[in-house]
Amino acid sequence: QVQLVESGGGLVQPGGSLRLSCATSGFTFSLYAMGWYRQAPGKQRELVAVITSGGSTNSADYVGGRFTISRDNAKNTVYLQMNSLKPEDTAVYYCNADWQTLTYWGQGTQVTVSS
Repeated sequence: QVQLVESGGGLVQPGGSLRLSCATSGFTFSLYAMGWYRQAPGKQRELVAVITSGGSTNSADYVGGRFTISRDNAKNTVYLQMNSLKPEDTAVYYCNADWQTLTYWGQGTQVTVSS
């Protein structure tokens, strides 16, 4: 069955860094565009960054170059390197896989930025 398992979240101080990972199985990873989304309490889920099957990337304006998405097709894993974290980055971060009409979500990992 399809699985997307996020890891790497936690508590970090403002200005710190975290690296999120999303390990996947059950589908042809290399075909899928992979994305990271986040949802803060009381807010809608929003796109953080996406990487296509060909490796092109795009990220939300608010990221401002602080986050980098990457993928390892040999490991069926997508990453999100987050630097210069701010309190407003606090949210549950979700991994997404998308191809044609198929889309899958992970269960999310909590990121809390606080001193």
